[in-house]
Amino acid sequence: MGFTEIILAILDDPARLAPFVAALCAAATVAALGWPLLDADRRRKRLRGAARTERDLRDRAAAARRSRDKDAVTTLRHAAPKRLYKAIVERLNLGRLMADPKTQTLIHQAGYRSPAAVIKLTAMRVIVAVGLGATFGIYSSLIVFDGKSAALHAALALIGAAAGWHAPIIFLKNRLQKRRAEIKRNWPDAMDLLLICVESGMSIEAGFRKVAEEMAIQSLTLSEELSLTTAELTYLQDRSKAYRRLAARNDIEVVNSVVTSLIQSEKYGTPVGQALRVLSRETRDLRLAEAEKKAAALPPKLTVPMIVFFMPVLFAVIMTPAIIQIMEN
Repeated sequence: MGFTEIILAILDDPARLAPFVAALCAAATVAALGWPLLDADRRRKRLRGAARTERDLRDRAAAARRSRDKDAVTTLRHAAPKRLYKAIVERLNLGRLMADPKTQTLIHQAGYRSPAAVIKLTAMRVIVAVGLGATFGIYSSLIVFDGKSAALHAALALIGAAAGWHAPIIFLKNRLQKRRAEIKRNWPDAMDLLLICVESGMSIEAGFRKVAEEMAIQSLTLSEELSLTTAELTYLQDRSKAYRRLAARNDIEVVNSVVTSLIQSEKYGTPVGQALRVLSRETRDLRLAEAEKKAAALPPKLTVPMIVFFMPVLFAVIMTPAIIQIMEN
Protein backbone atom coordinates (compact mmCIF):
# COMPACT_ATOMS: atom_id res chain seq x y z
CA MET A 1 0.00 0.00 0.00
CA GLY A 2 1.40 3.31 -1.05
CA PHE A 3 1.62 6.52 0.96
CA THR A 4 -1.27 8.12 -0.95
CA GLU A 5 -3.51 5.16 -0.28
CA ILE A 6 -2.67 5.29 3.45
CA ILE A 7 -3.61 8.99 3.62
CA LEU A 8 -6.88 8.36 1.77
CA ALA A 9 -7.71 5.46 4.12
CA ILE A 10 -7.13 7.68 7.15
CA LEU A 11 -9.26 10.51 5.71
CA ASP A 12 -12.10 8.12 4.89
CA ASP A 13 -12.21 6.55 8.36
CA PRO A 14 -13.10 8.98 11.21
CA ALA A 15 -11.82 6.52 13.80
CA ARG A 16 -8.34 6.77 12.29
CA LEU A 17 -8.53 10.51 11.48
CA ALA A 18 -8.89 11.73 15.07
CA PRO A 19 -5.69 10.04 16.43
CA PHE A 20 -3.79 11.16 13.32
CA VAL A 21 -4.78 14.81 13.84
CA ALA A 22 -3.96 14.57 17.57
CA ALA A 23 -0.51 13.16 16.75
CA LEU A 24 0.14 15.99 14.31
CA CYS A 25 -0.88 18.60 16.90
CA ALA A 26 1.35 17.02 19.55
CA ALA A 27 4.31 16.94 17.17
CA ALA A 28 3.74 20.59 16.23
CA THR A 29 3.57 21.57 19.93
CA VAL A 30 6.82 19.79 20.73
CA ALA A 31 8.54 21.37 17.72
CA ALA A 32 7.30 24.85 18.68
CA LEU A 33 8.52 24.48 22.28
CA GLY A 34 11.88 23.03 21.29
CA TRP A 35 12.62 25.35 18.38
CA PRO A 36 14.14 28.20 20.49
CA LEU A 37 16.57 25.74 22.07
CA LEU A 38 17.60 24.41 18.69
CA ASP A 39 17.86 27.93 17.28
CA ALA A 40 19.95 29.46 20.07
CA ASP A 41 23.14 29.53 18.00
CA ARG A 42 21.44 31.32 15.14
CA ARG A 43 19.92 33.87 17.53
CA ARG A 44 23.37 34.62 18.94
CA LYS A 45 24.66 35.16 15.43
CA ARG A 46 21.78 37.51 14.66
CA LEU A 47 22.45 39.50 17.84
CA ARG A 48 26.11 39.81 16.98
CA GLY A 49 25.18 40.90 13.46
CA ALA A 50 22.74 43.51 14.80
CA ALA A 51 25.39 44.90 17.16
CA ARG A 52 27.90 45.03 14.33
CA THR A 53 25.38 46.80 12.09
CA GLU A 54 24.58 49.36 14.80
CA ARG A 55 28.29 50.04 15.33
CA ASP A 56 28.83 50.46 11.59
CA LEU A 57 25.87 52.83 11.33
CA ARG A 58 27.17 54.93 14.23
CA ASP A 59 30.63 55.15 12.67
CA ARG A 60 29.15 55.98 9.28
CA ALA A 61 26.94 58.71 10.71
CA ALA A 62 29.85 60.22 12.63
CA ALA A 63 32.02 60.11 9.50
CA ALA A 64 29.27 61.74 7.45
CA ARG A 65 28.88 64.47 10.06
CA ARG A 66 32.63 65.12 10.13
CA SER A 67 32.87 65.20 6.34
CA ARG A 68 29.88 67.55 6.18
CA ASP A 69 31.57 69.85 8.69
CA LYS A 70 34.83 69.81 6.72
CA ASP A 71 33.32 70.29 3.28
CA ALA A 72 32.62 74.00 2.75
CA VAL A 73 31.20 74.03 -0.74
CA THR A 74 28.79 71.13 -1.11
CA THR A 75 25.55 72.32 0.49
CA LEU A 76 23.56 75.48 0.83
CA ARG A 77 24.34 75.52 4.50
CA HIS A 78 28.12 75.80 4.09
CA ALA A 79 28.78 76.70 0.46
CA ALA A 80 29.89 80.16 -0.62
CA PRO A 81 27.48 81.99 -2.95
CA LYS A 82 28.20 81.83 -6.64
CA ARG A 83 29.00 84.96 -8.61
CA LEU A 84 25.68 84.69 -10.43
CA TYR A 85 23.77 84.93 -7.17
CA LYS A 86 25.78 87.93 -6.02
CA ALA A 87 25.34 89.62 -9.37
CA ILE A 88 21.56 89.18 -9.33
CA VAL A 89 21.26 90.57 -5.81
CA GLU A 90 23.54 93.53 -6.52
CA ARG A 91 22.05 94.44 -9.91
CA LEU A 92 18.45 94.32 -8.66
CA ASN A 93 19.33 96.06 -5.37
CA LEU A 94 17.71 93.40 -3.18
CA GLY A 95 19.64 94.23 -0.03
CA ARG A 96 16.51 95.38 1.80
CA LEU A 97 14.82 92.06 1.05
CA MET A 98 17.86 90.21 2.39
CA ALA A 99 17.76 92.25 5.60
CA ASP A 100 14.20 91.15 6.40
CA PRO A 101 14.39 89.61 9.91
CA LYS A 102 11.52 87.21 9.22
CA THR A 103 13.29 85.77 6.19
CA GLN A 104 16.57 85.44 8.05
CA THR A 105 14.87 83.72 10.98
CA LEU A 106 13.11 81.32 8.60
CA ILE A 107 16.38 80.46 6.89
CA HIS A 108 18.20 79.86 10.17
CA GLN A 109 15.41 77.75 11.64
CA ALA A 110 15.27 75.67 8.46
CA GLY A 111 18.89 74.67 9.04
CA TYR A 112 20.74 77.04 6.67
CA ARG A 113 22.96 79.17 8.91
CA SER A 114 25.63 80.40 6.52
CA PRO A 115 25.49 84.08 5.47
CA ALA A 116 25.57 82.84 1.87
CA ALA A 117 22.18 81.19 2.36
CA VAL A 118 20.37 84.53 2.40
CA ILE A 119 22.00 85.56 -0.87
CA LYS A 120 21.20 82.24 -2.51
CA LEU A 121 17.59 82.29 -1.38
CA THR A 122 17.03 85.83 -2.70
CA ALA A 123 18.67 85.03 -6.03
CA MET A 124 16.73 81.76 -6.36
CA ARG A 125 13.45 83.63 -5.83
CA VAL A 126 14.31 85.86 -8.79
CA ILE A 127 15.51 83.00 -10.97
CA VAL A 128 12.50 80.77 -10.28
CA ALA A 129 10.08 83.69 -10.76
CA VAL A 130 11.57 84.59 -14.14
CA GLY A 131 11.72 80.95 -15.23
CA LEU A 132 8.13 80.11 -14.29
CA GLY A 133 6.81 83.39 -15.69
CA ALA A 134 8.48 82.78 -19.04
CA THR A 135 7.34 79.15 -19.08
CA PHE A 136 3.70 80.06 -18.36
CA GLY A 137 3.75 82.85 -20.97
CA ILE A 138 5.30 80.74 -23.73
CA TYR A 139 3.15 77.68 -23.00
CA SER A 140 -0.09 79.69 -23.00
CA SER A 141 0.76 81.63 -26.15
CA LEU A 142 1.92 78.64 -28.20
CA ILE A 143 -0.21 75.71 -27.00
CA VAL A 144 -3.12 76.40 -24.71
CA PHE A 145 -4.50 79.81 -25.68
CA ASP A 146 -3.09 80.20 -29.15
CA GLY A 147 -4.66 83.20 -30.87
CA LYS A 148 -6.04 84.80 -27.69
CA SER A 149 -5.34 88.31 -26.52
CA ALA A 150 -1.92 89.36 -25.27
CA ALA A 151 -3.41 90.45 -21.94
CA LEU A 152 -4.36 86.86 -21.13
CA HIS A 153 -0.83 85.66 -21.86
CA ALA A 154 0.62 88.46 -19.74
CA ALA A 155 -1.73 87.59 -16.85
CA LEU A 156 -0.70 83.92 -16.96
CA ALA A 157 2.96 84.95 -17.06
CA LEU A 158 2.44 87.15 -13.99
CA ILE A 159 0.73 84.27 -12.18
CA GLY A 160 3.69 82.02 -12.96
CA ALA A 161 6.14 84.70 -11.82
CA ALA A 162 4.26 85.17 -8.53
CA ALA A 163 4.22 81.42 -7.95
CA GLY A 164 7.95 81.24 -8.65
CA TRP A 165 8.63 84.18 -6.32
CA HIS A 166 6.93 82.45 -3.39
CA ALA A 167 8.08 78.88 -4.21
CA PRO A 168 11.45 79.05 -2.33
CA ILE A 169 9.70 80.42 0.77
CA ILE A 170 7.18 77.56 0.62
CA PHE A 171 10.09 75.12 0.28
CA LEU A 172 11.75 76.61 3.37
CA LYS A 173 8.53 76.45 5.40
CA ASN A 174 8.01 72.82 4.40
CA ARG A 175 11.57 71.98 5.39
CA LEU A 176 11.11 73.83 8.68
CA GLN A 177 7.97 71.84 9.51
CA LYS A 178 9.69 68.53 8.75
CA ARG A 179 12.71 69.58 10.79
CA ARG A 180 10.57 70.54 13.79
CA ALA A 181 8.57 67.32 13.55
CA GLU A 182 11.75 65.23 13.53
CA ILE A 183 13.23 67.07 16.53
CA LYS A 184 9.96 66.91 18.45
CA ARG A 185 9.63 63.17 17.78
CA ASN A 186 13.16 62.34 18.97
CA TRP A 187 13.47 64.90 21.77
CA PRO A 188 12.14 62.62 24.60
CA ASP A 189 14.75 59.98 23.76
CA ALA A 190 17.47 62.63 23.82
CA MET A 191 16.26 63.86 27.21
CA ASP A 192 16.35 60.32 28.62
CA LEU A 193 19.93 59.90 27.42
CA LEU A 194 20.91 63.31 28.78
CA LEU A 195 19.37 62.43 32.15
CA ILE A 196 21.37 59.19 32.28
CA CYS A 197 24.57 61.05 31.40
CA VAL A 198 24.04 63.78 34.00
CA GLU A 199 23.08 61.36 36.79
CA SER A 200 26.12 59.21 36.02
CA GLY A 201 28.40 62.17 36.88
CA MET A 202 28.99 63.83 33.50
CA SER A 203 28.92 67.58 33.09
CA ILE A 204 26.19 69.13 30.98
CA GLU A 205 28.66 69.77 28.12
CA ALA A 206 29.86 66.17 28.12
CA GLY A 207 26.26 65.00 28.35
CA PHE A 208 25.23 67.03 25.31
CA ARG A 209 28.25 65.73 23.40
CA LYS A 210 27.50 62.11 24.25
CA VAL A 211 23.81 62.46 23.40
CA ALA A 212 24.72 64.09 20.07
CA GLU A 213 26.92 61.11 19.21
CA GLU A 214 24.29 58.55 20.18
CA MET A 215 21.42 60.37 18.44
CA ALA A 216 23.31 60.54 15.13
CA ILE A 217 21.87 57.16 14.12
CA GLN A 218 18.30 58.08 14.97
CA SER A 219 18.18 61.74 13.93
CA LEU A 220 21.01 63.64 12.26
CA THR A 221 19.07 66.89 12.61
CA LEU A 222 18.81 66.65 16.39
CA SER A 223 22.41 65.43 16.60
CA GLU A 224 23.53 68.51 14.70
CA GLU A 225 21.58 70.84 17.00
CA LEU A 226 23.02 69.24 20.12
CA SER A 227 26.54 69.32 18.67
CA LEU A 228 26.19 73.03 17.96
CA THR A 229 24.90 73.60 21.48
CA THR A 230 27.90 71.68 22.86
CA ALA A 231 30.28 73.94 20.93
CA GLU A 232 28.49 77.05 22.17
CA LEU A 233 28.56 75.82 25.78
CA THR A 234 32.28 75.27 25.44
CA TYR A 235 33.24 78.60 23.86
CA LEU A 236 30.64 81.11 25.04
CA GLN A 237 31.25 82.79 28.37
CA ASP A 238 27.55 82.94 29.24
CA ARG A 239 26.12 79.43 29.26
CA SER A 240 22.54 80.69 29.35
CA LYS A 241 23.16 82.39 26.01
CA ALA A 242 23.94 78.99 24.45
CA TYR A 243 20.67 77.62 25.82
CA ARG A 244 18.72 80.60 24.47
CA ARG A 245 20.30 80.15 21.05
CA LEU A 246 19.18 76.50 21.07
CA ALA A 247 15.60 77.60 21.77
CA ALA A 248 15.75 80.35 19.12
CA ARG A 249 17.05 77.98 16.44
CA ASN A 250 14.19 75.52 16.90
CA ASP A 251 11.24 77.42 18.47
CA ILE A 252 9.58 74.22 19.74
CA GLU A 253 7.58 74.15 22.95
CA VAL A 254 9.30 71.11 24.46
CA VAL A 255 12.75 72.51 23.66
CA ASN A 256 11.81 75.90 25.13
CA SER A 257 10.66 74.29 28.38
CA VAL A 258 13.92 72.35 28.72
CA VAL A 259 15.95 75.48 27.96
CA THR A 260 14.03 77.47 30.58
CA SER A 261 14.65 74.80 33.21
CA LEU A 262 18.35 74.59 32.38
CA ILE A 263 18.71 78.36 32.61
CA GLN A 264 16.96 78.41 35.97
CA SER A 265 19.14 75.57 37.23
CA GLU A 266 22.21 77.44 36.05
CA LYS A 267 21.05 80.67 37.70
CA TYR A 268 19.81 79.40 41.06
CA GLY A 269 21.99 76.34 41.47
CA THR A 270 19.20 73.76 41.57
CA PRO A 271 20.04 70.12 40.67
CA VAL A 272 20.05 69.63 36.90
CA GLY A 273 19.27 65.92 37.17
CA GLN A 274 16.04 66.51 39.04
CA ALA A 275 14.87 69.09 36.48
CA LEU A 276 15.78 66.78 33.60
CA ARG A 277 13.89 63.88 35.20
CA VAL A 278 10.69 65.93 35.43
CA LEU A 279 11.10 67.31 31.91
CA SER A 280 11.79 63.86 30.46
CA ARG A 281 8.58 62.52 31.96
CA GLU A 282 6.63 65.56 30.70
CA THR A 283 7.97 65.26 27.15
CA ARG A 284 7.02 61.58 27.02
CA ASP A 285 3.55 62.38 28.31
CA LEU A 286 3.19 65.09 25.66
CA ARG A 287 4.26 62.68 22.92
CA LEU A 288 1.77 60.09 24.15
CA ALA A 289 -1.00 62.71 24.32
CA GLU A 290 -0.21 63.82 20.77
CA ALA A 291 -0.37 60.22 19.55
CA GLU A 292 -3.73 59.75 21.27
CA LYS A 293 -4.96 62.97 19.69
CA LYS A 294 -3.99 61.76 16.23
CA ALA A 295 -5.67 58.40 16.87
CA ALA A 296 -8.87 60.13 18.02
CA ALA A 297 -8.87 62.25 14.86
CA LEU A 298 -8.81 59.22 12.54
CA PRO A 299 -12.57 58.39 12.50
CA PRO A 300 -13.67 61.84 11.21
CA LYS A 301 -10.89 61.78 8.64
CA LEU A 302 -11.90 58.33 7.41
CA THR A 303 -15.55 59.29 6.96
CA VAL A 304 -15.11 61.06 3.63
CA PRO A 305 -12.92 58.33 2.03
CA MET A 306 -15.41 55.68 3.14
CA ILE A 307 -18.33 57.61 1.65
CA VAL A 308 -16.50 58.30 -1.60
CA PHE A 309 -14.80 54.95 -2.17
CA PHE A 310 -16.61 52.27 -0.16
CA MET A 311 -20.27 53.24 -0.35
CA PRO A 312 -20.54 53.23 -4.19
CA VAL A 313 -18.92 49.79 -4.34
CA LEU A 314 -21.22 48.51 -1.61
CA PHE A 315 -24.32 49.83 -3.36
CA ALA A 316 -23.11 48.31 -6.64
CA VAL A 317 -22.62 44.90 -5.04
CA ILE A 318 -26.05 45.02 -3.39
CA MET A 319 -28.05 46.49 -6.29
CA THR A 320 -26.44 44.75 -9.26
CA PRO A 321 -28.17 41.32 -8.79
CA ALA A 322 -31.55 43.01 -8.38
CA ILE A 323 -30.98 45.13 -11.49
CA ILE A 324 -29.96 42.03 -13.50
CA GLN A 325 -33.09 40.15 -12.40
CA ILE A 326 -35.31 43.11 -13.30
CA MET A 327 -33.69 43.37 -16.74
CA GLU A 328 -34.09 39.62 -17.36
CA ASN A 329 -37.78 39.66 -16.36
